[in-house]
Amino acid sequence: MNKLQYIFRVLIVTVVLASCNKTLELSPEDYFGDGNFWQNEVQVTNFMVGLHKQFRDNQFQFYRLGEMRGGGMSNVDVQNTSLNELQIIEQRIEENSAGVGGWAGFYGPILQLNLFIQKVNEAGFLAAEKKSYLLGQAFAMRAYYYFHLLRTYGGVPIRTEPEVLNGNTDVVSLRKARAAEADVLALIKSDVNQSLTQFGAATSADKTQFTPNAARMLKGEVYLWSAKVYGTTADLTEAKTALDGVTGYTLMPSFANVFSYGNKGNSEIIFTIRYRVAEAEMSVAAFTYSTFNFNGLHYKDSLVSEGVGNFLTDPLKIAETNSQQIIQRYRYTFELFQSYDVQDTRRNTTFYDYYRVTTSSTPYVTTIRNTALVKFLGTIDANKRYFADDWPVYREADRQLMLAEIANAQNTDPTPYIKAIRDRAYGAGNDPSPFVNGSKDANELAIFRERSKEFVFEGKRWYDIRRMKFANEPLVYKSPNHPFGVLDKATQGYKILWPVETGIWTNDPLVNQTPGYQTAKPN
Repeated sequence: MNKLQYIFRVLIVTVVLASCNKTLELSPEDYFGDGNFWQNEVQVTNFMVGLHKQFRDNQFQFYRLGEMRGGGMSNVDVQNTSLNELQIIEQRIEENSAGVGGWAGFYGPILQLNLFIQKVNEAGFLAAEKKSYLLGQAFAMRAYYYFHLLRTYGGVPIRTEPEVLNGNTDVVSLRKARAAEADVLALIKSDVNQSLTQFGAATSADKTQFTPNAARMLKGEVYLWSAKVYGTTADLTEAKTALDGVTGYTLMPSFANVFSYGNKGNSEIIFTIRYRVAEAEMSVAAFTYSTFNFNGLHYKDSLVSEGVGNFLTDPLKIAETNSQQIIQRYRYTFELFQSYDVQDTRRNTTFYDYYRVTTSSTPYVTTIRNTALVKFLGTIDANKRYFADDWPVYREADRQLMLAEIANAQNTDPTPYIKAIRDRAYGAGNDPSPFVNGSKDANELAIFRERSKEFVFEGKRWYDIRRMKFANEPLVYKSPNHPFGVLDKATQGYKILWPVETGIWTNDPLVNQTPGYQTAKPN
């Protein structure tokens, strides 16, 4: 990044005035003043609230990086509008169309975390217990950002100090090459372990900020990635120990209630990004439908053959309760919807399916099949829909399925973990095809299928197909043995990592393009 951009990102310090209930209800106040900040505990804790508000601002980026390339998104528009980000969905990412820019925007938050860690370590006014807890949060959050960077780009520049605020404003000395993937992974492991050391025996019921249990979930995910992507099999034990240490959470009896606006912070949620009416919303509207294109030709029931039933107008009460025009810009594949059994309660909690039919004769003929995402539909307040459900970062279902994956990798039976997920989906005793422990490959595919149905729009599928394997090959590669691959290994294997745009290496000549991509960068 260029010098001015770098300095700007460091000097903009996010400060949020604390509310009495410590929720993220206020916008940040950009503020920097030499000598009049970092003076008391309130300022420091408010800064941490601001860091979590910034974390929330990155929700869609977390989703984009973790799911959009995973094979569940469609590139075919069926509503006569146009779909967004097709270069990502279709794997057409190159140096001049990288899909995301500026290292996904994560170095701004990282540099503020570096400042926070330095200042809290220097703060003599903080009680030891408070200081340790705040540092535990900061190290966990920094590890989370770097973990996304590792899984996106591989090696990236490592910055752990707020260099500019420490007096270094020389653009040449601020340049930094990409570190090796092993070094980035080592930093992430160090940060997450430092986080847990700082947290110590502390506990917290606040599910909207990083807590010891959130850090344990992160450690479990990091070490599972290390074991399966980098072959450090001993890390499976570390991952399992971390996940087994996350206690006190249960699967909600109803899948729908996990995400219900009126059920925030429920027993399944371990760590979540908080949204509220009139405060902040997710970008879910663009995953629903365009009501102005229904044109009196759409039914809910694809089996209508004699004109029985009602044409759709706005079945989800989106357009009529919101002043803005809703347009479908992102679409999940209909095949993903069809992968659910009809009895699976996750099916209709996740998607609303509808169909376009020809009416010139009977029986009607279905010509278009489509879905709207309803998993995070939010709530209606004062006659307006707000897409203000929380977005889970970690929940108990994720813990269960990661433990299933670890059990399978360790050649033990993953049945108890998978059964818990399927029992909730179908109702205990109603599963039409109960999981039966089989070969390692068969089990891996079964776990992946559950994850695909469980975590739609939760930013996990791309990372899943990169991490999970069949016949010792990541699921990301196309294979006749499974239907989940999205890349041809021989011609597109390099695309498991993303390219950096031209502006990155133009501003910092030490940064090289991701291997495999064509680049205009001089040797």
